[in-house]
Amino acid sequence: MRMPMHSMLSTNPWDQDSGDDDHFKEECGVVGIWNAADAAALAALGLHALQHRGQEAAGIVALSEKGEFNAHRGQGLVGDTFSSAKVMAGLPGRTAVGHNRYATTGETALRNVQPLYAEFEFGGLAVAHNGNLTNANVLKRALVRRGCLFQSTTDSEVFIHLIAISLYANVIDRLIDALKQVQGAYSLIALHDGAMIGARDPLGVRPLVLGRLGPAEGGSWVLASETCALDIVGADFVRDVEPGELVVIDHNGLRSIRPFGRVQSRFCIFEYIYFARPDSVVEGTNVYEVRKRIGAELSRESGVEADVIVPVPDSGVPAAMGYAAESGIPFELGIIRNHYVGRTFIEPTDQIRNLGVKLKHSANRPMIEGKRVILVDDSIVRGTTSRKIVEMVRAAGAKEVHMRISSPPTTHPCFYGIDTPERAKLLAANHDVEEMARIIGADSLAFISLDGLYRALGQDKRDASKPSYCDACFTGDYAIPLTDLVGHAERVPTLLAANGV
Repeated sequence: MRMPMHSMLSTNPWDQDSGDDDHFKEECGVVGIWNAADAAALAALGLHALQHRGQEAAGIVALSEKGEFNAHRGQGLVGDTFSSAKVMAGLPGRTAVGHNRYATTGETALRNVQPLYAEFEFGGLAVAHNGNLTNANVLKRALVRRGCLFQSTTDSEVFIHLIAISLYANVIDRLIDALKQVQGAYSLIALHDGAMIGARDPLGVRPLVLGRLGPAEGGSWVLASETCALDIVGADFVRDVEPGELVVIDHNGLRSIRPFGRVQSRFCIFEYIYFARPDSVVEGTNVYEVRKRIGAELSRESGVEADVIVPVPDSGVPAAMGYAAESGIPFELGIIRNHYVGRTFIEPTDQIRNLGVKLKHSANRPMIEGKRVILVDDSIVRGTTSRKIVEMVRAAGAKEVHMRISSPPTTHPCFYGIDTPERAKLLAANHDVEEMARIIGADSLAFISLDGLYRALGQDKRDASKPSYCDACFTGDYAIPLTDLVGHAERVPTLLAANGV
C-alpha cells in the first residue's frame, strides 16, 4: 500500500523525506475474521495487536448476516477510531476485514484508508493490502486509458480495477487474474458475500498467518499479518499462508489454491530484526528468540571492553539481552522511553525540534555515569537519531560510548512496502563504518555481518546463488522487478542513480 500515484510521472515514492527518526517505517497490518460472533470487535482487537505496523489510520469493513457491507474508517490509532459503542454497533455480522495504515508519502487522506470497498456485478468486495506493487504506475496508466476512474492514491486500488475488468466468471478467478498481472511484495485479505480470501506474493516477502477460533467444527477462521493478532482474539495458530498461495474460506471450510509455480521464497529479513512484534512467531520462529540470537552473534563478532550494555528502546532490547548474555557484561536500562509521545507531535521551532529526541528517550544517569557503555540498536538509516542518542548518553556522564547494530549496514532503499529514503540519504551508502562512527559521535561502531545475521537465523551463511530472505536493503539484490522505476525513459537515469539500482 505504498507508491501513491499523484501523477503519471510519480514513480519514486522516496523523493520526499518522510522520516522523523532513524528507523525504517512500518508497513501495514491486515486482519480478517470469518464466521465469528462480533467479528468487527475481534478485528479491532487484532488491529490493536498490529498497531506497530501502522499508526496513521485504521479501517474495518464488516459483512452482516443480511449480506450488507458496512464500513468505518478513521485517521489515527485503532483505539481512537474504534472506541465508540455506536461505531461498533454499526458494524454487525460474523465476518469482517480490517487494516492498519502507515502512509509512506503523499497525503494521509480518508480516501486512502483501507479496506477498500467496491460493488461489482458479482456483489461487494472489500480488500485490505499490505505491501507495494512495483508495476502499479504502469498498470494504472493502462487502466486509465481503458476508462477506469481511481478514487484513491494508493496502489492497492489497482487490485480493484483489475478485478473489475477481468473476463473471468467468478470472484476467485478474477482475483487470481489480477494477481498474475501485478508485480511486487504483498499480502492481502479480500472479503465478499460468500468467502474470505487470503493471498501472499509468489516470493512470500510479506507475512500472512492463518488461525482458528473455537472448536474445529465451528468453522471460525482468522487471517492476520502476525500471530500476535491471533493471540489477542484467542485464536490458535494453524500455519503460515505459503508464498504464492491463496486460501479460500467459505461455509464449506478452507481450501488452498496455488496459481503460481513454486520458487525459492524470499521472506523479508527485516521482519526478524525490527518490524514484527517480539512475541510473534514468524515463519515458524519466535521473533524474540531470533533477536536475542542476533545480539549474541553481534557480540561474538564485535565485542569490546565495556561496563554496561544499554539497549536503545524498545526495538534494541532483545538484541541487547543476547549481547549481554554472550559477553557477560551487565545489561541495564540506561535509556528510558516515553511511550506516550505520539508520532504526530508538532515541532514548530528549531529549538524544540532539536530537543525532540528527549520526548521519546531520556538517559537513566545512574546506569551510565562514569561507565563504558555499549549501545545496542536495530539499525541506522540516516544517522540522525543515533547521533542524538550518543550525545545524550555522553551528556549523562558516560566515559565511552560504543554503538552496536543488530543488522548489517543499510545501503539500499526498500521498494517492497517499507518506507525508506533514497540511497543518497542512507548513511551507510555514502560512508564507511569508521566515518559513520565519527558522524554519530561514537567511540566505535559495528554492525552484524550479513553471514552473521543468517547464522542467527539458523544457516551457515548467506547463499548468494539462492538467498533465503529478501535482504535487498543490505545487498541491493532486488528479487522482484522494479518496473515502475524503469518505465519512464526520461527519469530512468535520475531514479537509478538516486537509488543505486
